[in-house]
Amino acid sequence: MKIGIMQPYFLPYIGYWQLLNAVDKFVVYDNIQFMKAGWINRNRILLNAKDFFITIPLKHDSYSLNIRDRFISDQYFDKGADQLLRAIRDAYRKAPYFKETMPVIEKCFLYEEKNISKFIFNSIQIISEYLEITSEIIFSPYIELDHSIKGQERAIEICRYFSATVYINPIGGLELYDSKSFESNGIELKFIKSKTDEYKQFGNEFIPNLSIVDVMMFNSKDEIKKMINMYELIGN
Repeated sequence: MKIGIMQPYFLPYIGYWQLLNAVDKFVVYDNIQFMKAGWINRNRILLNAKDFFITIPLKHDSYSLNIRDRFISDQYFDKGADQLLRAIRDAYRKAPYFKETMPVIEKCFLYEEKNISKFIFNSIQIISEYLEITSEIIFSPYIELDHSIKGQERAIEICRYFSATVYINPIGGLELYDSKSFESNGIELKFIKSKTDEYKQFGNEFIPNLSIVDVMMFNSKDEIKKMINMYELIGN
């Protein structure tokens, strides 16, 4: 059984969905410190041929808090969501799959949940359903685990909890994980490397790794389903 673990990212780039699609169980792990200027509550779309950040505003709080303890600002629910959706509509109104994509994106933005982890978890479920990804998505608060464990040991413990035999991690962690430690626990360690091709973005110079919103606006569901399978698994 293959497993992957990622923090909750809002409408992340195609690589996130490739990992989700590559595993049998996907753990959305939020018992970890919130990183300012990370990808938890923001991402990039294409606007006027340039990348443009869209951000879910959070209530002012200590950055030492875990992701699970951060909340969306009241301003977002008053008018912020509508403003962000308006920006997306303006950016992609002439995109080939705007009509199919926009209702899906609206469901993500208009979900009435103030906890950022739960808000994002809902969006991951919505996009996964749209893309017909069948992997089981698990929210970490429901895992009985010593959450004080960090890094590689935490990944191993989660694998053991679910009796996973293969752990797949993004390629960026290649130097951070030791395959022997996983092997000693009966787990094969693999890294996923994306091989996704460029796609047409209004005829502009291609900007890679934008939000899944951009991918959905310019590609059909069938095309995206092919894209999320365009990867290779490598060892270290």
